[in-house]
Amino acid sequence: MDSNQQVTRPLFSHRKFWAHRFGPAPFLPMSRAEMDALGWDSCDVILVTGDAYIDHPSFGMALIGRLLEAQGFRVGILVQPDWNSAADFKKLGKPNLYFGVTAGNMDSMVNRYTADRKIRTDDAYTPNAEPNKRPDRAVTVYAQRCREAFPGTNVIVGSIEASLRRIAHYDYWSDTVRRSVLPDSKADMLIFGNAERAIVEVTHRLAKGEKISDIRDLRGTAFMVPPGWLPSDAWDVMDSTEVDTPGPLVKHADPYAMDMGGSSTAAPATPGEQPIRIVSLAERLAARKERRAHTVVRLPSYEQVKADPVLYAHASRTFHLESNPGNARALVQAHGERDVWLNPPPIPLSTEELDQVYELPYARRPHPSYGDAKIPAWEMIRFSVNIMRGCFGGCTFCSITEHEGRIIQSRSEDSVIREIEEMRDKTPGFTGVVSDLGGPTANMFHLKCKDEKIESACRRLSCVYPDICENMNTDHSQLISLYRRARSIKGVKKVQIGSGLRYDLAVRSPEYIKELVTHHVGGYLKIAPEHTEEGVLSKMMKPGIGSYDRFKQLFDRFSREAGKEQYLIPYFIAAHPGTTDEDMLNLALWLKKNNFRLDQVQTFIPTPMAMATTMYHTERNPLRKVNRSSEHVGAVRNGRQRKLQKAFLRYHDPANWPMLREALKEMGRADLIGNGKKQLIPAWQPAGVPGKSFGQGEKTGHVTKTVPTRRVEQARPGRPGVKPTAFNKGGAGARKNRPS
Repeated sequence: MDSNQQVTRPLFSHRKFWAHRFGPAPFLPMSRAEMDALGWDSCDVILVTGDAYIDHPSFGMALIGRLLEAQGFRVGILVQPDWNSAADFKKLGKPNLYFGVTAGNMDSMVNRYTADRKIRTDDAYTPNAEPNKRPDRAVTVYAQRCREAFPGTNVIVGSIEASLRRIAHYDYWSDTVRRSVLPDSKADMLIFGNAERAIVEVTHRLAKGEKISDIRDLRGTAFMVPPGWLPSDAWDVMDSTEVDTPGPLVKHADPYAMDMGGSSTAAPATPGEQPIRIVSLAERLAARKERRAHTVVRLPSYEQVKADPVLYAHASRTFHLESNPGNARALVQAHGERDVWLNPPPIPLSTEELDQVYELPYARRPHPSYGDAKIPAWEMIRFSVNIMRGCFGGCTFCSITEHEGRIIQSRSEDSVIREIEEMRDKTPGFTGVVSDLGGPTANMFHLKCKDEKIESACRRLSCVYPDICENMNTDHSQLISLYRRARSIKGVKKVQIGSGLRYDLAVRSPEYIKELVTHHVGGYLKIAPEHTEEGVLSKMMKPGIGSYDRFKQLFDRFSREAGKEQYLIPYFIAAHPGTTDEDMLNLALWLKKNNFRLDQVQTFIPTPMAMATTMYHTERNPLRKVNRSSEHVGAVRNGRQRKLQKAFLRYHDPANWPMLREALKEMGRADLIGNGKKQLIPAWQPAGVPGKSFGQGEKTGHVTKTVPTRRVEQARPGRPGVKPTAFNKGGAGARKNRPS
């Protein structure tokens, strides 16, 4: 059966594997002793992860492990194994079906390195934040060790790291274009995006004796094939240069509104002549859909995109245009003498299926073997609840759309309430405060296109840029209802929303802002304008600063009405592609005018396959049709300029003043040096505060604001469900895979 045509089978409709008789384990076993206690002689599936094992649905190894357990399979977990040999990979024995390999909830390179490519001193996903517990490019290393431990065993790779490296991609840390992770890892299959459907289906089919090399029809999977391979003779190959570009980012006409009705016939002109038949629009659309279902788009090869930035940008644009599950075609890309084949993205889970996934029997705490060790990522989300996944924002620096998709998958209100009650009753240390309700964003809960037919045909890269699509439902009433029910639960004192708000959507629902500000803001709300300058924002696909101003007016108004003193804390990014020093100067002046001070600022990190990464590497704009004369986008590459742009965000730090004075003079803006209110930095240097040279580094991290009466410093909380779960989610640490 072809991947585009297979009927979507309900996630929990499979007959359970025979091992379901063992029942759910208190924790998925990490050792032979635990397997023996459960009465297991072997594991059907062994998950390998670079994170500590926390049995909670915000952590991918737990979510996938519990999902497979619910299907009747025995699942073990190898946690942060020593990758210097294959010994640790033999601890649980040989899996009956496959090794499932993930780098963990974060890309291993983002996890281990700062924006300046320096090794981080801690790891939030490791007990006591101990660093260096996972290798660089962990998916590739772990998969190779699995092969070494048990040659011939099936290996499936997934997670944010594998998902964003499924085709040839620019790698910031080596400053080169690297191959797909598939040929490097030697894995049998790669599962990308939200993996529940694919992982359940492939596991049952392997259990029935099917060879993994014969499983080629599952959405959300990628694999290596011989050159020219096609699923059947019915398939056609289209060169990527034939892929249409999207139309203007305006309201989309409904193609189904012009139904021409049934067919009509005319009498034959001569005996035996076939009658003329007018083909209806519906028939033509059905035929077109059928053709798309049997078409694969060939991207430029790895060798071509490595050698030619224009072809890289073209391939990136084509890849993103083929990302809607409703109309995406399969993709293929040559890597030497073999091809990487990518089936279309997975069909999103229904609300009922998502509820079932999040209500599996999680222990909701770290594995007991960790004792009293503190795991920062767990401390960050232990009292938060994931209510949705996906994001239709399309921010170019963010990887959620490439990974989770832009179609929002939301849980039911009842399911979220049940999880809060379970958290209240089962999670140690609960004091009555729910730290967050959200996901990749705080306020896309149950928001979707008004017409499923239009949604399935749409090829826009964002539903909210340059303005919110008129077909997008922006009604926040279901989220308001959820907030009200959640805070009325017995034992719940407060439900907080700390970050991740799409304020351009929120301003469409003043009632939501009032509800949020009155009951769910703990003094400070973090939002992400990212920049103030239109040129930069257009490369980010973010709304203009006017949207922030409109939101702030409502935020301040409802705060006053509630009798509360509350403040907005903005996120901004330095060194994003398309950003000039003048842009950063204007942003610094805006910050000073609005009395903001940013502490430990954010610098753009080019993560694999993001649109902004394409801009950084190719200096072309893939948001428009790419050719040799297409728009040039400046990339902030050298360390001096990256440090300078970061310094503009921290204009208030005396250590940055010498650097900024020098830059302002070079820019012809020495008039901004002085003690006046409209000047950016003083001409004097405090005693004992030496100026920072361009060769010195600076930490990156959280955001702070100075308010009129006091200085505020508060670390950004992680958003529930934003950690990129193994085989499953997108994002890194906090909202939307933000560089930190």
